[in-house]
Amino acid sequence: MTTTLRCLLLLSLALAYAGAAVAQDDRPKPPAEVFRYAVFDAGDAIEIDWSVDEGAYMYRSAFGFESGDPAIVFGDPELPEGKVYTDEFLGEQVIYRDNFFVRIPYSVAGTKPESFDLTIKSRGCLDSGFCYVPTTWVENVELSAADAGALSLLGGASQSEFPPPDEVFFPDVFPVDGNTVEVAFRIIPGFYLYKDKISVTALSDTAQAGSLELPEGKLKTDEFFGEQEVYYDEVFGRVAIARATPEAMSLELEVGYQGCADGGLCYLPQTRVLTVSLPAATTVTELSATGGSARTAPVSEQGRLASIITGSTIWVTAGVFFLAGLGLAFTPCVLPMVPILSGIIAGEGDDTSPMRGFTLALAYVMGMAIVYTAAGVAAAAAGVQLQATFNQPWVLVLISTLFVLLALAMFGAYDLQMPSSIQSRIAGISGDQKSGTMVGAFVMGALSALVVTACVAPALIAALTVMAQTGDMLRGGLALFAMSLGMGAPLLLVGAAQGRFLPKAGPWMVATKGAFGFMMLGLAIWMLGRILPGGVTMSLWAVLVFMGGVFLGGLTTLSSDSSAPQKLGKGFGVLAILYGLALFLGAMSGGTNPLKPLSSVSLGGAGTGVKEDKHLEFVRIKTVDDLDREIAAASAAGKTVMLDFYADWCVSCIEMEEYTFITDEVQAALANTVPLQADVTRNDDEDQALLKRFGVFGPPTIIFFDNDGLELEGYEVVGFMNAEKFAAHVNTAFGG
Repeated sequence: MTTTLRCLLLLSLALAYAGAAVAQDDRPKPPAEVFRYAVFDAGDAIEIDWSVDEGAYMYRSAFGFESGDPAIVFGDPELPEGKVYTDEFLGEQVIYRDNFFVRIPYSVAGTKPESFDLTIKSRGCLDSGFCYVPTTWVENVELSAADAGALSLLGGASQSEFPPPDEVFFPDVFPVDGNTVEVAFRIIPGFYLYKDKISVTALSDTAQAGSLELPEGKLKTDEFFGEQEVYYDEVFGRVAIARATPEAMSLELEVGYQGCADGGLCYLPQTRVLTVSLPAATTVTELSATGGSARTAPVSEQGRLASIITGSTIWVTAGVFFLAGLGLAFTPCVLPMVPILSGIIAGEGDDTSPMRGFTLALAYVMGMAIVYTAAGVAAAAAGVQLQATFNQPWVLVLISTLFVLLALAMFGAYDLQMPSSIQSRIAGISGDQKSGTMVGAFVMGALSALVVTACVAPALIAALTVMAQTGDMLRGGLALFAMSLGMGAPLLLVGAAQGRFLPKAGPWMVATKGAFGFMMLGLAIWMLGRILPGGVTMSLWAVLVFMGGVFLGGLTTLSSDSSAPQKLGKGFGVLAILYGLALFLGAMSGGTNPLKPLSSVSLGGAGTGVKEDKHLEFVRIKTVDDLDREIAAASAAGKTVMLDFYADWCVSCIEMEEYTFITDEVQAALANTVPLQADVTRNDDEDQALLKRFGVFGPPTIIFFDNDGLELEGYEVVGFMNAEKFAAHVNTAFGG
């Protein structure tokens, strides 16, 4: 027992180390995207505003500045104090983070040029441990016509001695990402800006600026406006950009502001039109027709979970994802693990205690959690689709064969155990003759992780997204591990309860093991159903259910002294036999749904009287070109589009087909929508290209497009959603 737990702990630590190592291998962004700057001429000095990405920093000692024109003579650069940082390579250093500015005084020797080339040398690192090589930038700086003396304000100066506002206030804009812009103002000494006079407006039909977020200013009693918040020296703010198209774009922003001089002059309100180059957007919003406010897209469930991974503490992340896994524990993809574990415990015989059942369940759950997490980390690192990888036909056949072998052992065909040499070696290490069963439970848990991959849930997608986009394998892997433990938590109760309530040796034990054998065969059929034709799968279910009815005593003759359990068993057996016959009849008539076995049966040409379900008629697409063509056609017809990613082996996809898309309320919500379906069962290159375009990790994932053909991000659906919620979601997405 002790040795097993030590092994599990070592495996967990190895997994965490592997996740961290993979994260460090992720390629960082180029330095120009991490360390951004804007250069201004203040008349007597060159001022550089820096904006450094979160998680990055720059060394004070690495800065160097050179003038490319002998007429511009630099003085000593004025650098901010910075923060002291102990660097493992360079020792104690002064570094800068976030926003800061550098001032380089200069004088003019001879005639002042209109512009000159400024060379900037710097070096920076990331908190992850990666350090960039020393970087050199060359920036052409336009010089103002005013000389240095004109910018030196003295008390009592006349209005004619004040410089124009363009030589006092220097606005600039930086792209933070595709949906956020940073607005910066550099203010020369002796002047200030009013906080409530600063505004940003997007001059575009395809993008709109949200409210500007500014820091707190200094309170100043102004002779013109009373008590106001004002900014001296510099100010940095951020504004969200709502976009109707995800492509990279050049956006014009109208920046408004007003400021005054300490010497008594107040400038008129000013406006400047500045251009910012935005990269591709991660969020697209529907803009109002009037160009006013934007309709903000919601944050999807997987988006919220992803933000928890990246923005919360490790303990909060683990707790939230444990609860998410607990919710998944009762889904069709996780429930099959119950009979697997039950069969293992039943195989222990009549001396199974609650503690023994619990420890077997713990070994099983840890095997499942570690393999499931490792598979997720590896899939995210390699950029492969986790579901498709573990739903290859040969994998399904292999696992199904294993379940059949386990079922035969439950039926007493043979005694399933490890070779005696291996058992002796394990027993010699731990001193526990039952260690072989513990290792077997761990291995079965590891194999059961392949069963769980049939489900795609928002929590899984959130973890895979974080690992794929940020390279943070440690946090993403931790989230997956916590979710796995949540999925397995109820199994610990099953283990302890079965250790207490399993019948002892005798006929009941034989019957119990036989029942678990049928469950194992059912698991084999369930997994093979992902690759077999529907009619064949339904026939296999018919045989299994019929034989299960026979096993329960449906064909036996009871005597007057038969016990109540025997009578109850016969009743259930008769029902199972009848259901098995119905399944067989349905399969022979072309049926494929075991839950509706007689829906395809026609009696005397009149049918069964069962209302025929009207399935949603999808337009099948295969390639990216197919998708673009269908979206363009729908947009020309004024229709919206729903794209459903589907696969034959996807359990939740089938649930959506049978319980959600089939209802009248959903079909009414999609009345003006073209339903497209991408079948990614084969997971070939064309499927991968389509999945990669939208960053989809697996089916079922549903994406919506408005009647202009624009993707409605934040409205995507991942995993199963019932008809009522789905219809409401569609109406919200399309503004219904």
